[in-house]
Amino acid sequence: MIVNINLSKKVAQFSAEKLAKVNEIIARYPQGKQKSALIPVLHIAQEEFGGWLSAETMDYVASILKIEPIEVYEVATFYSMYNLKPVGKYVFEVCQTGPCMLNGSDDIIEYIKSKLGIKVGETTADGLFTLKTVECLGACGYAPMMQIGKHYREHLTKQKVDAIIDECERNAVTNN
Repeated sequence: MIVNINLSKKVAQFSAEKLAKVNEIIARYPQGKQKSALIPVLHIAQEEFGGWLSAETMDYVASILKIEPIEVYEVATFYSMYNLKPVGKYVFEVCQTGPCMLNGSDDIIEYIKSKLGIKVGETTADGLFTLKTVECLGACGYAPMMQIGKHYREHLTKQKVDAIIDECERNAVTNN
């Protein structure tokens, strides 16, 4: 099934390259089972549309997959990997489950809040950092830890957090 959606209201649409990828993913599933493509399509949508999923974007994904918008909202609101509001260039997702908490993740979260001047769920005024707490990231032996994009940062200490923040700030300057 090839999908090429033209919505009447002005909504951002996938680039030709991303739409081809979406169609490739949908084609992996039997006719009528395109909902199975929802998670990877949401990843593409989040990447394509600024790192977060607006209601309009989720509606767009629903129209492509020919499912109800609520089916998209259910998935997007369940998983912490989807952002439902704009986020910073660097999203610090700090694990807050048992093993990480026992190894000091609460202290790391408080330190990041203090260092960046934001609360959990907020983004710094310069748009560089967002702080999120998440459930298990599957790296309990390396606690406390956090994920930044596709990378894990493990055995966190205040000094390591400082170095990570400095590294991100340097990369932001270099890549602008």
